[in-house]
Amino acid sequence: MKDQYFGDINDYRKYGLLRAIIRASGFRVLFSWMLTPDDGSTDGKLISYLDRPDKWACHDPVLFQTLKELLAAGQKRRVSLIEDSGLIPKAEYFSSLVPDSTSGRSAWFSSLIAQAQSSDCIFLDPDNGLEVKSKPYGGKGSSKILYWCEVEALWASGKSLLIYQHFIREKRPRFIEHMLETLRSSTPGSFVEAFSTPHVVFLMALQPEHQEFHGAIVSALQENWAGQIQHWELTRAQQSAPADRSPVTRLASAELCVRSSHGTES
Repeated sequence: MKDQYFGDINDYRKYGLLRAIIRASGFRVLFSWMLTPDDGSTDGKLISYLDRPDKWACHDPVLFQTLKELLAAGQKRRVSLIEDSGLIPKAEYFSSLVPDSTSGRSAWFSSLIAQAQSSDCIFLDPDNGLEVKSKPYGGKGSSKILYWCEVEALWASGKSLLIYQHFIREKRPRFIEHMLETLRSSTPGSFVEAFSTPHVVFLMALQPEHQEFHGAIVSALQENWAGQIQHWELTRAQQSAPADRSPVTRLASAELCVRSSHGTES
């Protein structure tokens, strides 16, 4: 996450998703922004949706109006604006910049684990998403990546997880399935599902004691975000089968259950 992205159309959907999850579950969520410095690019400029309340406000009127007011006030765009707004109930925030170095990353992660003790769920918002071979741990640009060893450690600490992930150039159902299978193998006993928007997917792993909220979460999203956020989950057979601990997933034999319609651009 970068401060320059704050309040764009992707942020609106993201905060809407999190507000729906919290409303349905009552989770105490720790937001780990996984902040990296702004880069001077034009990314995050998609805020024209705020000029179309007739189209966009219906999904979450309070969130829409607050983002509109915050961006209209001429303040520097930064995630602390949402932290101070009170829009996310029961939320805590971990806002330290993510370092690239191995020692710095280790210290950063230890601080995250310590702050997460009182939370039920951790939202992780890396610039790009989960581990890729081209960005080894401790290397240049590794701050933009969440590593599977970190996912496993957070899961072992007893937290449900929600993870931001960019799409890649692969057919989306296949990509989502692959990510869900890999997430399930890294989170023993979990129920995994995904929530996609036009550009990104959010991967969720629910701890056993939180799985009772699955239906309420899906219903809340269908009620408020139909047409913008799509729900995906593995079949019952896949969810109940023993997790394959290898990185290779059985794509050919699996199916995904789609629970809502595809999103649209602003």
